[in-house]
Amino acid sequence: MAVEPSESVDRDTSHEVLDAHSAETPSVQPAKVSDDLTAKVSDDLPEKAPDGQPEKASDAQPMNQDAATIAKIKSLLQAKDDTQRFVGLALLKSVLDNTPELRADESTIKQLWASVSPRFLDRLIATGSQPSGNNVREMLDLAVSVIYTFAALVPEAMRAEEEFTDRIPGLVKAVLYSSDATTELLLKVLHTLVSIPEGAKAFVEAGDVSSLAEIAPSHTAVLEIFLFAWLNGMASVVEKHVLVLQVASTMQSLVSAFTGTDGVTLVQFVGTFLRQADPTIVPHEPQWLNALVKFIRKLVTSRPNAAARAAYTKTAASLLQAYPARAAKALFTEDAREHHGKPFAYLFINLLLIDIRSSTPALLQQLNQPDYVECSARLSSAFDVISFFIGYLVRCLEDDSVETFPMSPDSLLKLRKGISETMSITVEYLRDRWDASFAGAMGLHPDARTSNAETWTGSHPTLAWDSLVRSADEDPLMLSAVRALALWLREDDNETLRQEVTGLMDMFMELYQSSSRDSSSSSASSDKMLDFRSPILVGLEALLTTPEGRDIFLHHDGWKILTKDLASLLSPGAKDAPSTEDATRGIEIVRALLSVAEQVSSGTPEEWMDIITAVAAWDVPTQLVPVAEFCLSVLQLCCTLLVGASPGMRHRYRQSMGAINGIVKQVRRSGIAEDASLSEAMADVTDTMDHVLRGL
Repeated sequence: MAVEPSESVDRDTSHEVLDAHSAETPSVQPAKVSDDLTAKVSDDLPEKAPDGQPEKASDAQPMNQDAATIAKIKSLLQAKDDTQRFVGLALLKSVLDNTPELRADESTIKQLWASVSPRFLDRLIATGSQPSGNNVREMLDLAVSVIYTFAALVPEAMRAEEEFTDRIPGLVKAVLYSSDATTELLLKVLHTLVSIPEGAKAFVEAGDVSSLAEIAPSHTAVLEIFLFAWLNGMASVVEKHVLVLQVASTMQSLVSAFTGTDGVTLVQFVGTFLRQADPTIVPHEPQWLNALVKFIRKLVTSRPNAAARAAYTKTAASLLQAYPARAAKALFTEDAREHHGKPFAYLFINLLLIDIRSSTPALLQQLNQPDYVECSARLSSAFDVISFFIGYLVRCLEDDSVETFPMSPDSLLKLRKGISETMSITVEYLRDRWDASFAGAMGLHPDARTSNAETWTGSHPTLAWDSLVRSADEDPLMLSAVRALALWLREDDNETLRQEVTGLMDMFMELYQSSSRDSSSSSASSDKMLDFRSPILVGLEALLTTPEGRDIFLHHDGWKILTKDLASLLSPGAKDAPSTEDATRGIEIVRALLSVAEQVSSGTPEEWMDIITAVAAWDVPTQLVPVAEFCLSVLQLCCTLLVGASPGMRHRYRQSMGAINGIVKQVRRSGIAEDASLSEAMADVTDTMDHVLRGL
């Protein structure tokens, strides 16, 4: 804090006195303050002339009453006697509360705050936080009140200084001993301080904050304090393990404190925190997970209101994203059957499906209403939970374990019907939302759409039937809905639904193309468009099994869009091996392209051979083991295209074929053939390349 020289002198004098008393309890008798010392202070202050009478000429030269009061307060605050300091604080608080002009005087406020001894405040807080003692609560009340007042009056930059942030540990411990009114002020102070990085850092470094967790059920502001402190602490705390430890221990204290309540505020808090927190600060093996799931189960089975439904839906999704295996087991399995033979998973998923079916049809009407953000976030989380549930079902079926299966076959059949109906409604919503945002009419080609209107306010789409905040390809609800729909398409053999979803092929291809552009753009902002590529590839795995799906895929330039993305993974400039995420996407791209290429009866079209040229120029990474399956899948695609190509076409691409054969040999030398799961595919690729090369 930048202060004037005179203020620095005042501060230093105060610190000299504090050093002598740092280990002592303030020798203050609060009960006598108002009776004796305050009266004495008042006697020392200059008196105003009675109303209607002129002031004496001798009073014109001295400072006015406000200046004299401030000077007296500063003198008391810098005194060596603790009682006088206490009187100074009390008088300071009274003057600030009753003098609006002084509160607006930033310079004077800075001087007064510089006169307050931080160590004396700490001693007042510590003494007032003792379980017993005569009038000790008045010390705590006054200290908290003074800090609260100055925190509201000083410039924001000053709140980041140690005079404020170093008070945080003492304030946290004092919360169990303060009166109701003081507790409210104390929580407001903490909320203000942890909202800045320096305050959040001090809060995290305070370590044990279980005293705050104890009062959280009756003071919702405590949860906001934790949220602000931990999220701001992600950037300001150097040692992340300190933050992780505080999060883990505090979460455990919170679930204990909320025992016996419905826990809706706790559930909501955990969901919000997990959605915004960096994965590095989220505890890896939380001991509180099962206890929190019990709160969710209790809310689901107790006729929840709208707030409770939103809380358990969003938090369940957050838990599944943070702890996929553990949270899925806790949410979707149970030992005892409840609800007349219906397990919890059946009830939970069924409620989510009902929510989606009842809310989705009206979403377009709410796009620009204030409650759309909350509604779409809830539905997005519902789709995410359903996606995880579908994945969990598939794993259970693959394991063939009756013990882990979440429900009976009868319940599963009923739920399957409900999911299919919900996905059919979802298809209608996706079509309507996409057309409203971009097409204007179902299936209208991008080249036929009306261009933007250029006005003095900027460039705007001519279609106004869309959200003013974000378009369809920027809406998380769209991504969650597409992901759940794609998973269900792949795992459920429902021809009717697949035919319905085939009508979304134009939307899928445009979403895929826009995601690829945004990913490759070097100027993409941090809040870039959502990446729809992986969900769309999952959906294509089901859609491309039908002739109609393949025809529509090609009609909307699907081959060109996917091969362009695949070629970006083979770029000569990318000398390092693709990341695991990119390699997985590459395998899914090849799988989709093979579904089309293997079913073409007229041979490989000329334009498809561009991928042969791209692979021939591929600078294969030296470390192939992490991406071996990706490399092999690319070679399988090349073999399929070359086998389907005409002799003349192969002759024109003979140089590229030679380069690809060199890649095959390089891959074999890397040891991929020794992998049992890949050896057969490697042998097929080698034999196929030998065959097509002999035909030249």
